[in-house]
Amino acid sequence: MTVSLMRSVGAIIASLVVAMALIIAVEAICAVFHPFPPGVDTSDFEVVGAHVAKYPHWVLAIGAVGWGGTTFLSSWVATRLGAGRHPAHGIAIGSLLLLAAGFNMFMLPYPLWFELANLLIIPLAIFGAVKLGRAPQPQQPVAEQEPDDQTHRNGD
Repeated sequence: MTVSLMRSVGAIIASLVVAMALIIAVEAICAVFHPFPPGVDTSDFEVVGAHVAKYPHWVLAIGAVGWGGTTFLSSWVATRLGAGRHPAHGIAIGSLLLLAAGFNMFMLPYPLWFELANLLIIPLAIFGAVKLGRAPQPQQPVAEQEPDDQTHRNGD
């Protein structure tokens, strides 16, 4: 029981580290293509909102793919490393990232298509990651059926 709990906690921590590293990477990539003007106070919420409103659509597309990829990899790590590869680990991390993205989209003026794309991509990423991260399920052998006497008559 203790080993299982430690493994679950370790999986959550590892997946949070992966998530934070990837979020920073996605934001850094987007900042390279659409940087803040020099001398702007990035701690001012109004300035950040105005900057986000001017994002080119292709940069937002990179962001959406990046957020989905971050969710996928983090949820996969949590599921794969979690005790028994239970899906709850990946679902928990993925849900946390979905809530964070939702909060971000609520606070900043993103276009509707970006919000809808993320509300589709992120849950699909969670589902796919959990499915791929789970332990392979043993396949049930198909029971061999006896041939039906009426359909397999020899000589008739």
